[in-house]
Amino acid sequence: MAAHRRSRQRSAGGHTARTAATIALAGAATATGLDGPAHAAPRPTPEQVRADVDTLYRQAEATTEKYNGAKEKAESAERRLRDLQDESARRKDRLNDARSALGSVAAAQYRSGGLHPALQLVLSEDPDGYLDGTALAERAGTRHKAQVGRVRKHLREIEQLRGAARIEAKSLTSRRAEMKRHKETITGKLTAARRLLARLSPEQRAGLTGGIDHASHSSAAPGSVTARAPGPRAAEAVDYAYRKLGSPYVWGATGPDAFDCSGLIQAAYRSAGVSLPRTTYAQINAGRRVARSELLPGDLVFFYSGISHVGIYVGDGRMIHAPNPSAPVRLTPIDEMPFAGATRVS
Repeated sequence: MAAHRRSRQRSAGGHTARTAATIALAGAATATGLDGPAHAAPRPTPEQVRADVDTLYRQAEATTEKYNGAKEKAESAERRLRDLQDESARRKDRLNDARSALGSVAAAQYRSGGLHPALQLVLSEDPDGYLDGTALAERAGTRHKAQVGRVRKHLREIEQLRGAARIEAKSLTSRRAEMKRHKETITGKLTAARRLLARLSPEQRAGLTGGIDHASHSSAAPGSVTARAPGPRAAEAVDYAYRKLGSPYVWGATGPDAFDCSGLIQAAYRSAGVSLPRTTYAQINAGRRVARSELLPGDLVFFYSGISHVGIYVGDGRMIHAPNPSAPVRLTPIDEMPFAGATRVS
């Protein structure tokens, strides 16, 4: 009987285990079949995609202006370095001439029976060290002091140029590293934006990116616009911007066929003979600040708290600007973005 009861207990336990397993599997199947789709991440709406893409584009554009600033400084450092190298080469030529003249005098004295200190200078493999380590000018005698002084002066000037060149080379290396970091950030933001846009249908993407204001699109600025410009250079800049409507946005580009926002402004005023800085945060200080109520065609209008976007005002509350990689140079209302300030450069 005891054995029989143990057998029944084992059987009951096995049945209970099988029942529990069956219920668990059924529950898992139910969860997979019914609850799974309900917990899947909902597909973002076009409006949500647009908000996310706009944020990525603004971040990329702010970094683009930092890239442009670093590039401008790198190019400046590169020019200064070349100038220093050129000047150093000219000073070396003068040094060689001075040493040659001094050597001729010293050689004549050597032939007459003495090795003048100046000849040691000419023959030295380290004239810098030789000059620093001896009182050559004093030992050379009154006759040669001026010649030795000229050699010493050229050596010191060359050393100063070398020091300045080392500083510029270090600055150039730093700026190039900064450009690389900014470029990686920009590329990452734009790639993320492209992936978001790829999740939309072609019709939805077209609705987000919009199009050019064809009603106002012409090969030249309307006379009614340029006539209201504060001067001929502003009028020419506005006319240039009109001619570039439809040009693609390319970050870092300054024309003539593609632009980023500050690149378009720089190119427009360059066409009118005005040199503007490369970045938005420098361009806003390039002229006289004007209130929004005083805007005239040709004024530069800036947006966002970080002064990360710029357009050229063309009147009637509108501007021409290079928006982002999803939209070409276009004519839009200035109310599309948070206004940060304006400046007049002519």
